[in-house]
Amino acid sequence: MILVIGGAFQGKKDYAKEAFFLADEDFTDGACCSEEELYQAKAVVHLHEYVRRCLQEGRELTGLADSLVKQNPDIIILANELGSGVVPVDAFDRSWRETTGRLCCELAKRADEVHRVVCGIGTVIKG
Repeated sequence: MILVIGGAFQGKKDYAKEAFFLADEDFTDGACCSEEELYQAKAVVHLHEYVRRCLQEGRELTGLADSLVKQNPDIIILANELGSGVVPVDAFDRSWRETTGRLCCELAKRADEVHRVVCGIGTVIKG
């Protein structure tokens, strides 16, 4: 598994397309994909939005990192870093931010590679 993180609009998808030889059709969008699609995807963009949807639906995310690694070990995951900046006033947004951060930490532990993208420039921070 490969994890690509970075702030919003920092060029994560373009970086992943070039670095891992992906096309637009290789990406599944976490903002609207099903759980089944997540486990079958070559690459997923907006994993943080998948987390938001699950929380809004009251779904449990414990074990998602383990499940992804087991069921889709070659997946390339792109997620926004939500932990930088002002802490949200809204309790749900704080929970979403924390849950996404903890999930990304778990994914990073299990990932073969972790890349961080800033201003379109990727840096390998693991692997």
